[in-house]
Amino acid sequence: MIKHLFILIWNKKKQNLLLMTEILFSFLVMFAVFTLVVYYYQNYRREMGFEYEPVWVINYNNNYEEKPQAGSNYALFETVSQTLKGMPEVEGISYASNNIPFSMSTNNTDVNYGKATEQADRYSADDNYPKVMQLEILEGRWFSKADDASKYRPLVINKTLRDKLFGKENPIGKLVGKEEDKNLEKVIGVVKDMKDKSSFQGFEAGCYKRLDTSSFKWISRILIKVKPTADAAFESRLHKTMSNLLPNSSIEIEHLAKKRVSKNNITLVPMIILLVVAGFLIFNVALGLFGVLWYNISKRKGEIGLRRAIGASGTSILQQIVGETVVLATLAMLVGAFFAVQFPLLHVFDLAADTYLIALVLAMAFIYGLVIVCSLYPGRQAAAIYPAVALHED
Repeated sequence: MIKHLFILIWNKKKQNLLLMTEILFSFLVMFAVFTLVVYYYQNYRREMGFEYEPVWVINYNNNYEEKPQAGSNYALFETVSQTLKGMPEVEGISYASNNIPFSMSTNNTDVNYGKATEQADRYSADDNYPKVMQLEILEGRWFSKADDASKYRPLVINKTLRDKLFGKENPIGKLVGKEEDKNLEKVIGVVKDMKDKSSFQGFEAGCYKRLDTSSFKWISRILIKVKPTADAAFESRLHKTMSNLLPNSSIEIEHLAKKRVSKNNITLVPMIILLVVAGFLIFNVALGLFGVLWYNISKRKGEIGLRRAIGASGTSILQQIVGETVVLATLAMLVGAFFAVQFPLLHVFDLAADTYLIALVLAMAFIYGLVIVCSLYPGRQAAAIYPAVALHED
């Protein structure tokens, strides 16, 4: 049966070439769509790596010029810290750079160790950051007062950067950076990866720099961990307190939970656009496939009538029409699969191989489902042809 179907397709190869080309491009588009969908889904299933629900962000304009007295800005914001800690709804506070979780701000840097160089997100945070964000320390420790007298600037890296830069080597105590720049940093700890850009992002390399007293010249974000009792009334009181403490600043309070939702929506925009474009393409391909099959059946009434006359049942005719379409789809997808398997082999976009393989299987299943659905109705029409009528018309 299968051999017979291949013979029929080969005898009409010129007519089937355009149809196979349409199926091929549809398969490649669906492969791209399912790759993105699978990638997002796999990332979404991973844990966030930190607690964002109880964390609020205080944004302020840091327009306080450093006074002649050393550490004057530090003293001002130390007063802010003590005032916030004294509020019963606050469990902890931490100063951080602008690239806080789910923000639109990023800061990238190259981290060098020996001959290896990796690009990583660079964050600046104080000693209280792990407590507020509930970060899990995997190796070593976080920043502390003991780093005040350190010869080298302390650096904490995440697990992804640790694996890329050090492999199986113990990173604690290692110096990173270029020796000629004389800006070496000492790795003191490794923290668990966190998805701080959106729920759909993958784990990316990152490192954390310790804030010192001079950093308060430019820091303009305060992360506060609040208790479940914190409500709108507390938020209003918090805003008023910060306005009194920093009278020359514009105060804005945000919730990380809401920022996460907003960032997730932005992240999904490319996938939604791709789905719309793919849906429009697939709809047109389905109409074309349906029309071509309908036309072919009208041109093959004599052949179908002859088959019915020599004893072929309506079911066998239906199976033949559907089978021919499935074989055409298989041939087109074999060509498409050749190009698709190059992505994991060549490490395109640096995605895991299983992401591409799952997308490949889903794309094949979708195309098979599409061609079967499109061929069922024309196949039923062919199965309903009476031998006498068909031969008479021929």
